[in-house]
Amino acid sequence: MGAQKSIHAGKAKIDLNVDFTHKLCAALMLSPFRNSGSPLSLVIGSLCIKHPNLFGRSEKLDVLWDKGLYDSNVLIAYRKPRPEWLPQKSFVIQHSISPEIGVHGVPVDNFSRSGSGSVNLCRFSLGLDLNEPGSSHWSNKTSIKFEHVRTINDDGRSISRDLDGFPVTCSGSYQDNMVVLKQESQFAKANDCSFSRFSLQIEQGIPVLSRWLIFNRFKFTASKGVKLGPAFLLTSLTGGSIVGDIAPYQAFSIGGIGSVRGYGEGAVGSGRSCLVANSELTFPLNQMLEGAVFLDCGTDLGSGRHVPGNPALRHGKPGSGVGLGYGLRFKSQFGHLQVDYAINAFEQKTVYFGFSNLAS
Repeated sequence: MGAQKSIHAGKAKIDLNVDFTHKLCAALMLSPFRNSGSPLSLVIGSLCIKHPNLFGRSEKLDVLWDKGLYDSNVLIAYRKPRPEWLPQKSFVIQHSISPEIGVHGVPVDNFSRSGSGSVNLCRFSLGLDLNEPGSSHWSNKTSIKFEHVRTINDDGRSISRDLDGFPVTCSGSYQDNMVVLKQESQFAKANDCSFSRFSLQIEQGIPVLSRWLIFNRFKFTASKGVKLGPAFLLTSLTGGSIVGDIAPYQAFSIGGIGSVRGYGEGAVGSGRSCLVANSELTFPLNQMLEGAVFLDCGTDLGSGRHVPGNPALRHGKPGSGVGLGYGLRFKSQFGHLQVDYAINAFEQKTVYFGFSNLAS
């Protein structure tokens, strides 16, 4: 169920959106990461509050809350208007809890799914975002944030080691602290026949205190789409690497719906480096339906053994994998429905469903 409401406060208009759904079918369709006797555990929802004029000078306040089956996220952002030629500042506070499946998840069913390793991340961050004025094709964003990461098990108790007795934090205690300076740059260019997109993220861990994490991390994604008659070919290449201090949960995870289809999240591998290539050809079947064929492949470039505790080796992850398959794309005024049928290198078959309400 959902609700939308506008509240007038003086001359300001506050937009309030609430959406709650009781996922009764989830217990039958999905293998849960943990057991829970509470029916509230199957309730997912979101809350969005937007105030466009907080103190009467066009200051904007956004409050976003999302609750999933096994995760939650709260984001508070405050933005004060500035001239367009200056970077736009946002003060951001965020708190999230999510299962760490990508690195500590245990692959099952010939690597097609990843079960819980009883490691969850409780993150709190506080910082400043700077969005620089963009050019015709480039946009840049800089942020500096303090991050506090605490590891907990499925029962909510703080832990410092996984089920095999290996540390799950860099410090070896229940938590890690860091100050992260992050630079993001994006390039996009499109015409009637093709488009190109490139993004680069660089993160630097700043040693404010001696025990805080010091690291350099970068990640890039390059995408190219080309129209081939009535069909459309999309290819992308994603890669990254991290040097310096690293907690296991900071490793790159390979496998899953946004990586190599046919594998569970992180079931291909997890390492200090990664390289993932995706290609997909879509072709129209009628006005509302498209067919698709795809090929995904990824590797940790042999860096899995350099992650503390070597969780990939202990969980038997191969370190590289290939997934291929086909799917359908149904487009309507209510949104887009996507169905993919993927086969991994172990001949395990997986079906993915996705829906995006682009009309809202």
